[in-house]
Amino acid sequence: MTPHLPESLERLPLDRLIPYANNSRTHSKEQVAQIASSIREFGFTNPILIDEADGIIAGHGRVLAARKLGLEEVPCIRLGHLTETQRKAYVIADNKLALNAGWDEQLLAVELSSLREVGFDLGIMGFDAESIEAALNPDEPKTDGLSDNYTHKVDAPVYEPKGEKPPVNELLDRSRADELLNEINKAQLPDEVAAFLKAAAARHTVFNFEKIAEFYCHADKKTQELMENSALIIIDFKKAMQLGYVKLKDEIAGALGAEEPDEDTNADE
Repeated sequence: MTPHLPESLERLPLDRLIPYANNSRTHSKEQVAQIASSIREFGFTNPILIDEADGIIAGHGRVLAARKLGLEEVPCIRLGHLTETQRKAYVIADNKLALNAGWDEQLLAVELSSLREVGFDLGIMGFDAESIEAALNPDEPKTDGLSDNYTHKVDAPVYEPKGEKPPVNELLDRSRADELLNEINKAQLPDEVAAFLKAAAARHTVFNFEKIAEFYCHADKKTQELMENSALIIIDFKKAMQLGYVKLKDEIAGALGAEEPDEDTNADE
């Protein structure tokens, strides 16, 4: 069977295009900005694929980028020959097939190197600084200080508000820690010993990680940063492993016979 070839290219107003409600592909603000930069640099080289009713089949990210650039019209190819089942399948296939491609790392390094030598902005092509350096030096071992036992391919959790910002006193229970502090204060110990025991007493503070996550969603940027640095919330898994939070927990679990942590203490992973 001969594949269908589109007959013409249409230029349609953005407002006429209808996003597919069940599109399973997501586009972050950062990626949309990258697509917009690519369109600004290279032009609108990849048309939007639409059905007979102007519904978007492929190109949702490009439409968002076009809106960001303030474009009024975009080039479109109408795929009127597809059945409803084929349209649903192609929405997924268009994205998944592209993900299945790989790189010749040596040739990629050569091309990127030549582009950087003439001052071309490699970020326009979708690479961040870390990816660029890794691509330019494919034979160099990774030296981020992490054990090979840990994968770098992790999905960071997304924290979104679910309700009102909880008060600070609901984020933790200090009752047992306060009892120990009172006992230490009454014992009239040497300052150095008292300080040591008070530091240990703080470990008996019980954190409510569900409410901590909600508090994090409503907090200002500086507070969020300090919460991440304290491992109350983990966004950057690589940073958490470098600081020893994740690895330390695994070692403790091993020492206790790989006992499963309870739900509260595991809620921030």
